[in-house]
Amino acid sequence: MFPVLSFDYQPATRIRFGAGALGGLADLLPAGARILLLYGGGSIKRNGVYEQLVGALAGHDWNEFGGVEPNPSVEVLSRALAQLRGTGRDFILAVGGGSVIDGAKYLAAAALHGGDGWELVCGRQPVVAALPVGAVLTLAATGSEGNGTSVISRLSSEDKLSFRSPLLQPRFAVLDPDTLSTLPDRQLANGVVDAFVHACEQYLTYPVGALVQDGSAEAVLRALYRLALRFDERRSLDWRQNMMWAANQALSGTLGLGVPHDWATHRIGRGLTALYNIDHGRTLSIVQPALLRETAERKAAKLGQMGERVFDAPGLAPGQVVERITALYRGLGMPVRLADEGVVGAGASDRLMSQLRRDGPLRLGEGGMLDDAAVERIVRACCDD
Repeated sequence: MFPVLSFDYQPATRIRFGAGALGGLADLLPAGARILLLYGGGSIKRNGVYEQLVGALAGHDWNEFGGVEPNPSVEVLSRALAQLRGTGRDFILAVGGGSVIDGAKYLAAAALHGGDGWELVCGRQPVVAALPVGAVLTLAATGSEGNGTSVISRLSSEDKLSFRSPLLQPRFAVLDPDTLSTLPDRQLANGVVDAFVHACEQYLTYPVGALVQDGSAEAVLRALYRLALRFDERRSLDWRQNMMWAANQALSGTLGLGVPHDWATHRIGRGLTALYNIDHGRTLSIVQPALLRETAERKAAKLGQMGERVFDAPGLAPGQVVERITALYRGLGMPVRLADEGVVGAGASDRLMSQLRRDGPLRLGEGGMLDDAAVERIVRACCDD
């Protein structure tokens, strides 16, 4: 048995959770703040959320920027940054899913950075200061409302990278499951898979004797598994509130304390999004089954544990657990190969490998166990016809 790794943990986001929680947003906004309201494609103006926001912002100095796209890009965010600086904003209220919240974190750091904001994303410069951010979650998936990580794209170079800092963690987050009631089925299914893989990336590695972390991850995975099986109940409050909290807990930080992480599925999936603009959740369902088949022997102990404690099926072989996961994704109508998204042709895997290799030799997964050859086998298994 391996010893549990040490950790330093300081939760920083105030969570206000529950049906109707959006009605209390005004109490959370800092007095005297000059607020930028940041949102995405405009669905908040069709589902009643915007009207509630206007009411909460009454009496504040605020303006708005809409149009943050899925997989937010520096190209679009540069326009928001110019507005933020030009109007002297000192607080960002992000209303949306992970993309909008990630975009707000980028703006918060870039606003106080003297150089090109992409320097922060690619790690050439550290985040040393950031404006405060608050979040109103309207799409449960990424958990971005409760952590200090942001994923940003650059369209000009087909890059999609993550950066993180405790300074980027939202001061508060409003989690009102009523905001999920009008989401399209595709976005709800994406959210289930995204949260499920987040929990897997901190759990499906190797045992270190972390009973609390394993138990917490298994509780989140069981919840998401059951929500997937009950997807026909997705319009009920019970389903929506459990989905919203499970997605938050999957990446709030507690599951991964002191245990090894993987994140190879995300690294490869980000490459697919950058190249083909595929929804983030759908890239994960494409990549993860192939990755787990490649690593089943090395992850055998945790896969067996997952079969028993998540799927209630003790005695499953590692490969059978992988097939349970694959069947779960298919049951949600999610792709499990790149061809399911309409991307066909022998060049897809070569293109993805070229993109992944741009930063040097590949060492992905826990302890860098996936070398270039292993990553290429995974890529070919999920990309080639």
